[in-house]
Amino acid sequence: MIRVLMVCLGNICRSPMAEYIFRDMAEKRGLGGQILVESAATSTEECGNPVYQPAKRKLYQLGIDCSGKRARTMRKEDYQQFDLLIGMENRNLIAMRRICGGDPDGKIHLMLEDSPDPRNIADPWYTGDFDTACRDIQEGCETWLNKLEARFRRK
Repeated sequence: MIRVLMVCLGNICRSPMAEYIFRDMAEKRGLGGQILVESAATSTEECGNPVYQPAKRKLYQLGIDCSGKRARTMRKEDYQQFDLLIGMENRNLIAMRRICGGDPDGKIHLMLEDSPDPRNIADPWYTGDFDTACRDIQEGCETWLNKLEARFRRK
């Protein structure tokens, strides 16, 4: 099983959207039992809060239910417990490396690093643009899932 942790600043918008979209895509490809995905925040300010309503609505439009999800803060132990730690923007990567004490195993990555147009996923909490954030997250999830699926085929 491959364990993936999606990470953003507060764990109420981008990373929960990535968690649930990635899980949904994996299940639709028949990989649900081979991939475990969770999400976390680099900050503590939203810890315990539910998914932000506009993000929840966006997931609902995709037929995805995220009820019950509560924000949690990333911990140093997550580095050992997950195979991939995927941040939504470069500032997340900096904070993730700080929390984990570095990245000696090369597990920390940017969501859209392998996109034809590598970029950060803008925080819709500030931009209000949940449509673009969702499209960017879907693109990143598709790319990462393709990479993982190829890994499963090689085994």
